[in-house]
Amino acid sequence: MGVFSNKIERDHLKPGDHIYSWRHAYIYAHHGIYVGEGEVIHFTRGGGQEIGTGTVLDRFIFSSSPSHSEDNPCPRCGDQSKLNGVISSCLDCFLWGGELYRFEYGVNPIFFVAKARGGTCTLASSDLPEDVLYRASYLLENGFGVYDLFKNNCEDFAIYCKTGLLVFTRISVGKSGQATSFLAATSVIVSSPLRFLTTSFPGLAAVGCGMYCASRVLSDIGIRRDVTKVSVETLVARDASTETVTVSKKD
Repeated sequence: MGVFSNKIERDHLKPGDHIYSWRHAYIYAHHGIYVGEGEVIHFTRGGGQEIGTGTVLDRFIFSSSPSHSEDNPCPRCGDQSKLNGVISSCLDCFLWGGELYRFEYGVNPIFFVAKARGGTCTLASSDLPEDVLYRASYLLENGFGVYDLFKNNCEDFAIYCKTGLLVFTRISVGKSGQATSFLAATSVIVSSPLRFLTTSFPGLAAVGCGMYCASRVLSDIGIRRDVTKVSVETLVARDASTETVTVSKKD
């Protein structure tokens, strides 16, 4: 574990750890909570996909089916290709042939910025393992709402289980470090042409890097102000109420 890698061996895992594994040449990482006995609770989009946009792009970029096909299901997990929402899988199915990494909590700002890739650590502190496991188990039974790539994804699920923190504004990105890093990089690219007119290339690179780092820090769940501690029972009740209102409007 360190600045360059959060890789961890299986025998070093502890119940309540937030773990992840990179997919598709490090395009994105899938996150979950290790609950012990080789089991992981994690949040998926469904339809054989861990994440997705809900568009045709999912077929080419984000499709991530389980490591076992329908014809050859995992002897421990069974066929999970049609499951959605919060599910429990064995560690092998969760990793899908990838390496095992542990997400770090309570890191200092310098360490956080040094981890240029988002979705690997946070300034926020983790709650006790028993609280983490309780939230994960409760959400396994009751769900974690509707999947959203930018506001309610697998990393958001794992971070909530670890901290109990939720973003209460609807106009911003969720807790996911991967999503905030993507948006931070996008903002730098979009604004680059304007800065290019007034600065040299080294200056442009320095300003762009500074904007990216500052955006990541300010968007981290451990420092932003639009977050609040929410019990898992309240979260589930709120989601159920929202779903009921949505169904009523459709009717």
